[in-house]
This record gives sequence, structure tokens and C-alpha cells, in this order.
Amino acid sequence: MPDIVIAFFMLGLLAGVVKSDLKVPGQIYEILSILLMLSIGIKGGLALHSEYESVVWLNLLAIMGLGLVIPMIVLPLLYKVVKLPKVDAISIAAHYGSVSAGTFAVAWALAESAGLPITADTTLFLVILELPAVVLMLAYYHSGRGKSGQKANMMAIWYEAFTSRGVILLIGGVAIAWLYGPKGLSSISGLVVDGFKVLLALFLLEMGLTTARIFRPLPLAHWRLVVFAAVAPAILMWPGYWLATWLGLDAGSKLILAALSGSASYIAAPAAIRAAIPDADISKAMLASLGVTFPLNVLVYVPAMTSWLSAS
Repeated sequence: MPDIVIAFFMLGLLAGVVKSDLKVPGQIYEILSILLMLSIGIKGGLALHSEYESVVWLNLLAIMGLGLVIPMIVLPLLYKVVKLPKVDAISIAAHYGSVSAGTFAVAWALAESAGLPITADTTLFLVILELPAVVLMLAYYHSGRGKSGQKANMMAIWYEAFTSRGVILLIGGVAIAWLYGPKGLSSISGLVVDGFKVLLALFLLEMGLTTARIFRPLPLAHWRLVVFAAVAPAILMWPGYWLATWLGLDAGSKLILAALSGSASYIAAPAAIRAAIPDADISKAMLASLGVTFPLNVLVYVPAMTSWLSAS
């Protein structure tokens, strides 16, 4: 049987396929995504509160480098093999170099269910991997705008990246939980800590509905992109796993870093790309990241990696 949170994703997917009138209102989804991001940050901050001295900052720097390497691997494939216009290849490379908070949450839940130990600073992996690829690809895009004479405003790009909702909530949650600890958070821990799986289950219900909508009608014209999005996570998970092994991380943290490495952003990156690269077709990025890569990670790749690590 799949983990209970994955069952909710499957329920949403089924409801979408049969065209049920089930839906999560937009405002409720916004609240869920805010609470889920905050919950992830707080869980990491609580771990850091008691184990701050165990954080290896050089490890985090190495993991940040992963966020710069992946888009440079993906970009030429999207341009030359998938045959996307250059601007769309840059956009999608930014999405795949960045990471999915939903995939992170699923990997964390599966690691906990399987009893795999998680290193105290693992939540920081999500924080530090969300930005580098987006900034790198935006800088690359603007550096090629010589014909129009426009240059990259790197300060504006960094400001936009660091002030995004996801980054603010994650870093804020880590900082609050680190400073206040379990005692200070006791009055809200029932919702944002103990209720983590409930929030994730409802979030995945909506993600299942969204995935079904993306594939209605079938995007046959973009079959190369669909194939790429289906195969990419199975390959991109391994650099994260090998790096985690080299860094000597616990098994749960290996799973989470591998899942992040094989994921693609569908929250932070689209917001940044839509504003900074207006001529990019965001619908292609959403088809790949949310329509194909996310469900395959949730249903196939991350559970398979969990089973393999549990048996090791």
C-alpha cells in the first residue's frame, strides 16, 4: 500500500480524470500552501534548535552547487534534443534546477514513515536549492539580450528571488522554530508540526486535481517535452544521492536530497520566470514540472528510492 499522503494525490487525480465537481477553492489552496511551507520550515528549525552545532556549513555550500550544475546539464538537452525555442529551454532549465516543496514534503513524510533518520539541517536543503538555478538562468537569459541592449539587473533578480513567498516562509519558519524551540511553539505545534501530514494530504489532493486538468486535452504536440519530463527525474535523482553519500548524510537526508535533485519547481520558479522572462511559455514549464515530473516523483520514483534505502 502507498503511504497515506500519496493516496490523497491518487484520489485527486482520479477525481480529475472522471471530471468530478470536487475542487479545492483557490483561497483554501493558498492557505494550505502557506501552512505547508511554514510547517516545513518549522520542522527544520526545531531540529536545528537542539542540534545547531552539528550543522556542517561546507556541506550546505556543496549542495548549493548542485543547484547550479543541474540547469547547465538540462539546458542543452532541452534546446538540442527536445528542440525547444531557446527562451523556453532557459525557462524550463530554471524550473528543473530549482526544486519542488511538494516533493520535499512527500520525501520527508516517506522518510519518517520508513524510520529513516534525517539530518538536522535537511530543511535548509530546500531553502538553498530554490534560488541558485533561477538566478543563474535569468542571468544567462539577460546576458544574451545584446540585440535589444538590455542587461541583467542582478540586484533586482536577487531581490525578487529572496523575497518570494516560499523563501520568506521557509527561512522565517526555520528562524522562528530555532529561536523559540519546542516550548515556545507548543501553542501552535498541533497545526504546523503535528498536522504536517494532514496539510500535505490536502495539498496533494489539489495537486492530483491540477495534474488531471493539465492533461485535458492530451498535449500530443509536446510529446518530446513529456518524454523528457518523465525520464529526467529518474536520472537527476542520482547526482543528489551521490552527493549525499559523499557528504555522509543519514539515509532519510539522502532520500530527500535525491528527491529534490530529481524534482522541478512549480511554485517559486514560475513566479520568477513569468516576471523576468515574459516571452517564455510558462505553460510548457508547468506541463513538464507539475503535469509529469511531480506525479511520477510522488507515485513512482520517490517511493521506489524509499524502498531501496529501507532495504539497504
